[in-house]
Amino acid sequence: CRLLTESSVKSHGLCRVARWNGQTAGDYPFSVAQLSLLVEEIFSASNKAASPLERLAALLHDAPEYVIGDMISPFKAVLGNDYKAFENRIQQAIHLRFGLPAELSETLKTAIKKADQVSAWLEATQLAGFSESDALDIFGPKPEKFQNIKLLPQDIFTIKNAFIAQFENLAHNNL
Repeated sequence: CRLLTESSVKSHGLCRVARWNGQTAGDYPFSVAQLSLLVEEIFSASNKAASPLERLAALLHDAPEYVIGDMISPFKAVLGNDYKAFENRIQQAIHLRFGLPAELSETLKTAIKKADQVSAWLEATQLAGFSESDALDIFGPKPEKFQNIKLLPQDIFTIKNAFIAQFENLAHNNL
């Protein structure tokens, strides 16, 4: 299946891209693919009526990073609008390829961003060594609703298989 092959290639890259430049606790780096699964989980829990299409958008929110890698937000800001435009063009192409609108609604983008911020808070405090007060200053309030989520970076093969399974589940429910 061509869809599986493309999702496999993208997940292969995403599970090899380390968040926090690999500066996290654990035997394995916390990958962009693992983050993507986490963001989709948080998004779905926060948006119970979300369609498979919206959940797929959450899963693919950082998909351009299979091409360009994970770059911290302050560095993206320094690079400016050219970088953001390039990243956005890749995101639009991915969206179109997998049946999503090139541009998501502001409401959906905001909901996905909230889930991403929750995951960043959890990553910072559980994996990257931030204190809760530092995380509060940088990422906002402690996400009380999601404190039961415990992050454990996993090997690339486990994450790749989990990402592909979730991608297929959402993509097939969307067809």
